[in-house]
Amino acid sequence: MVNKMMFVLLKQLVHRPATNPFPVKHAPANVTELIEKVQKGEARINPPVPIPEGFRGKLLYDPERCIGCRLCIMVCPADAMEWIPELKKIRHYASRCMFCALCVDVCPGKKFPGEEKAVKALRMSEEFLIADYDKYSDNLIEEPPEAREPYMEEETAVKAEEKT
Repeated sequence: MVNKMMFVLLKQLVHRPATNPFPVKHAPANVTELIEKVQKGEARINPPVPIPEGFRGKLLYDPERCIGCRLCIMVCPADAMEWIPELKKIRHYASRCMFCALCVDVCPGKKFPGEEKAVKALRMSEEFLIADYDKYSDNLIEEPPEAREPYMEEETAVKAEEKT
């Protein structure tokens, strides 16, 4: 049985990976301070070289385009997708993701009136800095906004307990 993944594997044997090399000469003296400045908006991180074609960065999820087929969950080798039954949508954990883009390949998407073809609910971005100290950070979890409320309440309760 030949599928799309086999072609991807064969292509990777022949071609160089689409990576963004980060030379040591451009590395900051203190990475922790730099990340804190970026989070505060005091600094910006620019890639040292142009982002190559085929680069697979952070996964972006459009819940309006999601039809709830769960194909992405079935093909994800890292178990980075979670089904939210109440919303019939998914939650994606970037901290678990391998950035293989299999979910993007299988996503059928949704066609809105006036559009010629369906647009996928999942796509890979060019964002390459995906790190945070908070495991519930918006930077690490892609999900519909209404799915975020229980986590925010839980996080507030945990922080209140820690203070007492």
